[in-house]
Amino acid sequence: MRFITHLCIATLAILVGVGGAHAAVSDEGLILYFGFDKESGGKVKDGTGGGNDGELTAGAEITTQEKVHGAGSLEILDQNASFQVESFKELAEYQDNSYVFWVYFIQGTNGAWSQIIAKPAPGADRSPGIWVRPNELGIHYRFNPGNKGAGYVGPGGNNTQFDLQKWYHIAGVREGTKLTFYVDGASTAEYNDIPVNIDQGADTLYVGKSPRYRAATFHLDDLYVFNRALSADEITEVKDGLLLPVEPQEKLTTTWGKLKTYRD
Repeated sequence: MRFITHLCIATLAILVGVGGAHAAVSDEGLILYFGFDKESGGKVKDGTGGGNDGELTAGAEITTQEKVHGAGSLEILDQNASFQVESFKELAEYQDNSYVFWVYFIQGTNGAWSQIIAKPAPGADRSPGIWVRPNELGIHYRFNPGNKGAGYVGPGGNNTQFDLQKWYHIAGVREGTKLTFYVDGASTAEYNDIPVNIDQGADTLYVGKSPRYRAATFHLDDLYVFNRALSADEITEVKDGLLLPVEPQEKLTTTWGKLKTYRD
């Protein structure tokens, strides 16, 4: 397997050297990556090599039963289950940002605001905050100050809902005062009222339960967090697996490239 991996990397280098290809997604600005393939002692390694590992709490698990790439995905079943990443400089300081991930809703609405992802800041809880709504299986994607962004968005745009037990690729890209929401590589909605300066500061990143909201019920795979705005082409390439790591995540330096089949 490692021989195949290195052979593929070498082949890729030759192809790039020959010169022809279109511009591919770059790992520039990638501050977190979790493939959710395995855990050790309740910890999941940050695949960027940055050392910002995450912790599984209150019944959050890695499952091999549902996944998109690699060996597994994050499973959030209990309303108190959470995956948490402690704050660090880049996470606390970004303004433009992109959150990119696969999600599979196990259950639908439950009458409560239910968290998928929350990046709080001191005195605020949405930089961004990403929820399932109480009565519709649409995503509520918001920024403070002002609680601006998507109120209820799904695969068909505003006021549409996701299906249960189906994988969707989601991306939220904040660039300046605009939030662009993507489903399966396609832009389904844009919002132009995002504050010029979003609330920021040192606070934990949550997947699942956050300090103020119960968890939604879902699987999540291949979470990327960038401190820059990705282009539409880059979103598609991330969806297609062109930025998956091709070297073992245990290494301090991870090689990123256009291979998804041979991830260890």
